[in-house]
Amino acid sequence: MTDTQTETTNPTGVSLTDEAAAKVKALLEQEGNADLKLRVAVQPGGCSGLRYQLYFDDRSLDGDQVKEYDGFGVVVDRMSVPYLTGASIDFADRIDAQGFTIDNPNATGSCACGDSFH
Repeated sequence: MTDTQTETTNPTGVSLTDEAAAKVKALLEQEGNADLKLRVAVQPGGCSGLRYQLYFDDRSLDGDQVKEYDGFGVVVDRMSVPYLTGASIDFADRIDAQGFTIDNPNATGSCACGDSFH
């Protein structure tokens, strides 16, 4: 999957790197619930105005956009799609970086903690 995909091929607007997709798939397999999907959302808050939320969810909300990956789905609510269009989620497990990171071309600034943006 490339970062240049349009909304017609990626309705969620957000893509996962191979590393992130493998980690999400492994975590979902540990959960043992086939109904769970990775939900990515943007919510008000944080020191910069908006913050990301990534969590497993089995709900289906009106207007949800879903992108299917190998063995799981990524869900973004309709209000978050514009903020996440073109964003890429990566996963690192190195001595200098651990966890999921979001590279979002729509973010004009972020705070030092890396959890919020504007």
